[in-house]
Amino acid sequence: MAVSIAEMILLGLLADWVFRTLRMPGLLGMLMLGVLFGPYGLKLLEPGFLAASSDLRMIALIIILLRAGFELSRDVLNRVGTQALLLSFVPGVLEGGTIALLGPKFLPLTHLESAMLGFIVAAVSPAVVVPMMIGFIERKMGAKKGIPTMILAAASLDDVIAIVIFSVFLGFYTGTAENVLLKLVGIPVSIVAGIGAGLLIGWLLLKQFERFNPRATKRAMIVIGVSILLVRVQGLLEAINIPFAALLAVMATGFIILEKRERVAHEISSKLGKLWVFASIMLFTLVGAKVDISLAWKTGLAGLGLVLCGLVARSAGVLLSLVRSPLNGRERFFAVVSYWPKATVQAAMGAVPLASMMENGMETAPGEIILAVAVMSIVFTAPLGALAIKLVGERVLEPDAGGYAALDAVAESR
Repeated sequence: MAVSIAEMILLGLLADWVFRTLRMPGLLGMLMLGVLFGPYGLKLLEPGFLAASSDLRMIALIIILLRAGFELSRDVLNRVGTQALLLSFVPGVLEGGTIALLGPKFLPLTHLESAMLGFIVAAVSPAVVVPMMIGFIERKMGAKKGIPTMILAAASLDDVIAIVIFSVFLGFYTGTAENVLLKLVGIPVSIVAGIGAGLLIGWLLLKQFERFNPRATKRAMIVIGVSILLVRVQGLLEAINIPFAALLAVMATGFIILEKRERVAHEISSKLGKLWVFASIMLFTLVGAKVDISLAWKTGLAGLGLVLCGLVARSAGVLLSLVRSPLNGRERFFAVVSYWPKATVQAAMGAVPLASMMENGMETAPGEIILAVAVMSIVFTAPLGALAIKLVGERVLEPDAGGYAALDAVAESR
């Protein structure tokens, strides 16, 4: 019997409950559920459900990034801005560069092929990190130093930088590289354009909300609809080589609404929080369904060793970024483990080099290895990272004033 969206909702809720009861992140249960029922497991997911997986995952990611925007207080960002900026590129560049350098020693890849792999693997997973950081923010854990907000903001920028650098190396490899300087300049341009567009759209939405005063539920749906359009606009702009970071625009939309009308922001965020119950099941089960565990084992210990070397370099990059921060040693360790999980980008981008090689009539063996290691990085780091964030965060992040009451409220709700 094919498993459709209805069964996955019920099974996802059950998996979430079981893992939370075992004091493990609920998202691990949903990821494993997707792997089990997906096309590389028992093959029970309904084809129509799988066909819509890309759209469902994107909507879920938009919802969580909107919620992230509604939690980005300007005061906190002012305090953690320098460290967030450093965390957005130093760890990822060090990880990608390390894999590019060491790749040929572990696997039958050239340095250029290893560089493509490196910057696929280097992207931290917003699907895993962002909801966990929002959970800490809502419980006011680590709020005094703004630790979850710092990681939340940096992780979102990290993806943009990793994907653009990967696209540069892919262009070199397939012979379609245009002006490399233009591509690199595109990184800050896409960030600035995304943030600027999001701030403008958020301000315009506020003006319309004040004029027509729709209910909070309709406001939430309008914000989601506009955010989906932003993602579509990114695709249109990229087709004509105009860089634009749509997901940053989504976060900036939430940020400006919070900045200008805090009450409105909290109302919309509350509605998005309810939608997230459904969206999280879709996101994590469908990301899990993209994971071919048998493919991960093809690279064996060599692939795992390369991923571990990348994680060591990333961890060193996190510590380097926090040298002048007010965080103590335990809090810095929490930042390190928060940067381990990989899932969303690797599931979406892992097969891109292979597809490009096939399209250009090139040898596909390197593309198959890149895909296998990308899958290996998900299998190894997503559960390990999510579990480490939960365990370390609960012990390291201290609730500020009112935080213990929030913790009690969360415990009662569960």
